[in-house]
Amino acid sequence: YQRRVRDAIHRGGGQIIATARRVFYSSMLTSKPALMEPIFLVSIECHESGMGGLYSVLNRRRGHVFNEELKVGTLIYFVKAYLPVVESFGFTSDLRACTYGQALSHCVFDHWQLLQGDPLEVGSMCHSIVTNIRKQKGLDLEIPSLNRFM
Repeated sequence: YQRRVRDAIHRGGGQIIATARRVFYSSMLTSKPALMEPIFLVSIECHESGMGGLYSVLNRRRGHVFNEELKVGTLIYFVKAYLPVVESFGFTSDLRACTYGQALSHCVFDHWQLLQGDPLEVGSMCHSIVTNIRKQKGLDLEIPSLNRFM
């Protein structure tokens, strides 16, 4: 740690920024941190015979159906569901494979949603996400303890 210079004229960014960084890191660790994930609104048009495959794909990918309507006079269903963006990669091809090509989908960003769990609790889903991000950035996999910043 650097010693703070008494004269404001001699105080520079090297002293102020380092101190502020420690304050921000320690305040993040002492607060109750949470992660949010982006959610898509998925509009799906599917034939009645493909509905089982549609629900199978959505359940595997943490999707949540909130509206299902049958088009009058046909066997076509219009389904609206929420799907986490991270689960959407390969969704269209998986959906077509499980419904034998009888479903068409369209994804649009809708909202952010809190992830369940504590990022500081080892073993939670949030902690594994934080660990993967730290690994990608080349940081230590272990979240630093509060003592490091005090």
